[in-house]
Amino acid sequence: MNGGTGPEEPDFPAVTAARLDSLDRLDAAVTTCRACPRLVAWREDVARVKRRAYQDWDYWARPVPGFGPPDAPLAIVGLAPAAHGGNRTGRMFTGDPSGDVLYAALHAVGLASRPTATHRGDGLEPYGVRITAPVHCAPPANRPTPAERDTCRPWLARELTLLQPALQAVVVLGGFAWQALLPVLRQAGWELPRPRPAFGHGTQSTLRHTESGRELHLLGCFHPSQRNTFTGRLTPAMLRDVLARGAGLAGL
Repeated sequence: MNGGTGPEEPDFPAVTAARLDSLDRLDAAVTTCRACPRLVAWREDVARVKRRAYQDWDYWARPVPGFGPPDAPLAIVGLAPAAHGGNRTGRMFTGDPSGDVLYAALHAVGLASRPTATHRGDGLEPYGVRITAPVHCAPPANRPTPAERDTCRPWLARELTLLQPALQAVVVLGGFAWQALLPVLRQAGWELPRPRPAFGHGTQSTLRHTESGRELHLLGCFHPSQRNTFTGRLTPAMLRDVLARGAGLAGL
C-alpha cells in the first residue's frame, strides 16, 4: 500500500494518502502512522501513565481518524485529539470537556443522535457530519509543531478530496485549525479568495473547486476549549448558532 515507505518515515502520510480511494481505507491507514517521533512518544507515554480517573482504561494511543459518514455534506475541523480524550477513546472529540460541549450542541441542532460521547461504540451517530482535525495525534500541551502539522497535512487533504462530491460546508474550530486548513483546502482543489479570509468567530467565506466548480462554505467558530467555555468567550448558544448555520448551508 505504501510502496516501501514505512509508517515511521516522514513521507508516509504523503505517499500513502494519495493512493487511497475510500475513507475506510484512509481511516485505517491513519491509525498506523508513526511519522512524528515526538507525537508518538507523547501519545504512548500518556497511555502508560494514564490519568487517575482512567486507570482501568486501555488507551487507544494511536492516531485518531476522522469520524462520520463518507458522504457528509458538513465537516467540522478541530485542532488535534486530547491526551485523555481522543487519545484514550480513539474517536474525535470523545471523552474530554471540549467534546462534551461539541456533541451537546450537535445534538441540540439535530446533527447527532445523542448529546454525550463517551467511547467508541457508545451508539453516538453523527447525522451528515464528518468530524476531523489537521493533526491526528495528541500533542504535548495541545500544541503541535509546524513540522508536525505539515507532515500530517496529506491525511486531511485526502479526506477532503474524498468528501468533495458531497461536501458543502466546513465549520472550523479555532484559529490554529483555520490557518492549518486553508493550505489543505487549496491542496484538495479549492480556490482560496484573495486576500485570504481571516479567522474570527462567525466568519464566513465561500470557496470554489477548481475542477468541479462546486462551492464550499467556510465558517469560523471559537474552539470549545475549557478556557473558552469557562470564560464565556464561547457559549453553548454561540456554538449552536454556528453549527446551525453550517447545517443550513450544507442542506441538512
